[in-house]
Amino acid sequence: MADTVEKEIISIISDVSGFDEEEITPEKNFYKDLEIDSIKAIEITVAIEKKFKISVRDEDVPKIATVKDAVELVNTSLSQGNAVKC
Repeated sequence: MADTVEKEIISIISDVSGFDEEEITPEKNFYKDLEIDSIKAIEITVAIEKKFKISVRDEDVPKIATVKDAVELVNTSLSQGNAVKC
C-alpha cells in the first residue's frame, strides 16, 4: 500500500510541478528541489485529498516539505480512518 501511495503522490507532484516522475524521490524538498510555490502546494494538497478521499487540515499543509512527508501524512490519515465521507 505504501508503495502505491508514494507512486500516486509522485504522479500528482509530477503533473503539478512539470518534473518527470523519475526525478521525484521521497527526499526531494517541494520548495528547494521541485520549485513548488504556495499555489502549487495547494494544488497538490487538493489533488491528494481527492485521490485518497482524505482531508488535510490547513495547519498541516506547511508541514509537508518533502515527498516523504506527504506519503506519511496520507498513510497516517488512511490508518486513522480520516477519510472524507462522500
